Amino acid sequence: QVRLVESGGGLVQAGGSLRLNCAASGGTFSTYAMGWFRQAPGKEREFVAAISYGGGNTYYADSVKGRFTISRVNAKNTVYLRMNSLKPEDTAVYYCAAKLWGVMALINSYEYAYWGQGTQVTVSS
Repeated sequence: QVRLVESGGGLVQAGGSLRLNCAASGGTFSTYAMGWFRQAPGKEREFVAAISYGGGNTYYADSVKGRFTISRVNAKNTVYLRMNSLKPEDTAVYYCAAKLWGVMALINSYEYAYWGQGTQVTVSS
C-alpha cells in the first residue's frame, strides 16, 4: 500500500509561484509513475502533469505547459510540481497520484491506483 502526502499549497497572488511536494511511503517509489491532478469547485478532476517511473518522460496539460514543471527525486521518495506564473484559474485542490510501472499515457486519472488527500492552491487576482 502506497501512501501519498501532499504539501506546499497556499494562497498566492497572480503571477506568483509555488512548489508542491508529494512524499510517498509504503512502496518502491522508483517503480511508480507519478501524476498531479487538480479539481476546482464545481468541476471535474483534471490532469495537470505526470512523470514516468524512470523520470525520462513528462507530460503536461496544455493549460500549464511552459509554466509548470514536474520532477522527482527517487532518493527522497518525493515528486514535485513547480508552478510559475500562476493564474486565478489555477485555483484548485491539487492531488498527487501513483501508477505502478507507468511510462506512457499517464493523463487519465483511472490509471492511478493511489492518491493523496490533496492540497489547496488559491491564486488571487
